[in-house]
Amino acid sequence: MPHTPNTPNTLKGTVPVRTEEPQATSRAGADATAHATTHDVTVDAPADTVYALLADATAWPLRFPPNIHVERTASGDGWERLRMWATANGEVKSWTSRRDLDPAARRIVFRQEASAPPVASMRGEWVVEPAGAAACTLTLLHEFSAVDDDPAGIQWIHEATDRNSRAELANVKALAEQADRNDELTFTFTDEVEINGPAEQVYTFLARAEEWPRRLPHVSRLDLREDVPGVQLMAMDTRTGDGSTHTTESVRVCFPESRIVYKQTVVPALMSAHTGEWSLRSEGTKVRAVSRHTVTLKEDAITSVLGPEATVASARSFIRRALGGNSTATLALAKQFAEAGGE
Repeated sequence: MPHTPNTPNTLKGTVPVRTEEPQATSRAGADATAHATTHDVTVDAPADTVYALLADATAWPLRFPPNIHVERTASGDGWERLRMWATANGEVKSWTSRRDLDPAARRIVFRQEASAPPVASMRGEWVVEPAGAAACTLTLLHEFSAVDDDPAGIQWIHEATDRNSRAELANVKALAEQADRNDELTFTFTDEVEINGPAEQVYTFLARAEEWPRRLPHVSRLDLREDVPGVQLMAMDTRTGDGSTHTTESVRVCFPESRIVYKQTVVPALMSAHTGEWSLRSEGTKVRAVSRHTVTLKEDAITSVLGPEATVASARSFIRRALGGNSTATLALAKQFAEAGGE
């Protein structure tokens, strides 16, 4: 699972191996046994490039499939505290982590300060070791324990850690090895509207997405689950301008009456990643509602989706029009809803 700091010194200096099965190594506190895993990958990119990708944790939701949202809640000289939401074995988990960053040594040590069951404790380290000027080895170490040493919990954590670690290492490798393309393929844009109504009404419109099929013309179906308050799992069918329909799945994290952040976990064919946010800012008696999208294009799908003459530039324009059009329509209807006093 994606992470953060204060790992024991025993992790430092561990000889990297491809994948090491979890081993009971010590007692975590009086009751829980600590288990250790190691994963590593060779990256054909400079060590500094790889370290920079790891250091920018707030960008992880766009870069790593398991990560949904990351917020930096505090920071100091060489450390930061993060609130993180991520999927693990099909579930959405949230925790608080601390990271200690050492750019000179290219190491990041992490420790979960508030874990989500079945995890009792989780700590580890990212280690980037140069292998010449244009290559390096990236190692990801974990040490964890399960609540009550429950065997099912241990197995669950091992499976989640192994799956997410493999995905993270593969994504770091791919991103670092095409770093020269990332700036062109990834872009952010916003749409906004001024509303003469209370923020709580605007928030209600955006948060109650299960009502969107009857409120938004471009939404034909929407299934929403909220097993954990404030964390929504959403599957939606959206009509496009040519009359076709595409299906997306998203996880949304809601911050009542101020913003909703989300990540699409199933994206349209033209994208490899898509994150976004609905944010509300009160300005006197008015509210400024803003929709923000950040998208990474799937470059090898551009011509198959948009035709043989399509380019990265035309794909960016296409997505800007499509997503921006839907966002603008949603904001306009949220404005109408709030200014009419809701339902």
